[in-house]
Amino acid sequence: MLRGLALFYLSYGFEHFRFIEISNLYVYWIVLFIAEDFMLYLVHILEHNCRLFWAVHVTHHSAENFNLTVSFRASVFQPLYRFIFFIPLTLLGFHPIDIIFIYAISQVWGMVIHNQYIGKLGVLEWVLNTPSHHRVHHGSNPIYLDKNMGVCLIIWDRLFGTYQEELDEEPVRYGLTTPLNSYQPIKVIFHEWAALWSDIMKPLPLSFKLKYIFGKPGWSHDGSRKTSEQLREAEKNLKI
Repeated sequence: MLRGLALFYLSYGFEHFRFIEISNLYVYWIVLFIAEDFMLYLVHILEHNCRLFWAVHVTHHSAENFNLTVSFRASVFQPLYRFIFFIPLTLLGFHPIDIIFIYAISQVWGMVIHNQYIGKLGVLEWVLNTPSHHRVHHGSNPIYLDKNMGVCLIIWDRLFGTYQEELDEEPVRYGLTTPLNSYQPIKVIFHEWAALWSDIMKPLPLSFKLKYIFGKPGWSHDGSRKTSEQLREAEKNLKI
């Protein structure tokens, strides 16, 4: 039902509000692929930088092993909002079915890069999001947190400062900074929602409650928890 609703809104935008037509077939598909990959990069940035969306996305990062099955460890709530990031593509004249087709290709690539067996791929590392890049993304090491957000392409991370190379001297530790220690599906899906609810129910000013909802994951009014930047800074200070 959610996918049907998403298709309805995308189709409505395409039929009534598109203002560009790309007639060249090759240009159409190349631009669609690049533009859609950029939109997926943006939604991924949102999921890592707003706790409300992190509560959805954290399910994917809770796995402490890294293999192809992790790609299926996704929250059931993602379809509620991800399609919104595709609406601008319909305004640019891209048909909803074509958008969904490219999304399917992206999901297949996203599955393939969840593996520990393929090493670095030479010059391809400069353009594509490779298994090496994605291992970094799933690392709980402070240096790797919130890095390599691209889906098929790594160029956005290189352009906007979210890139981190996989380092031989820093083996990836998979999972969350605070291990979940549970395989119960309900806890895996809802543990961050429960923690978020606990925080906003504290007797705090409204501004603090809003920061708990929309601020960066790890933010706390009393410093009892740390954001990824604070964890990196703390680790850096330890090494000095």
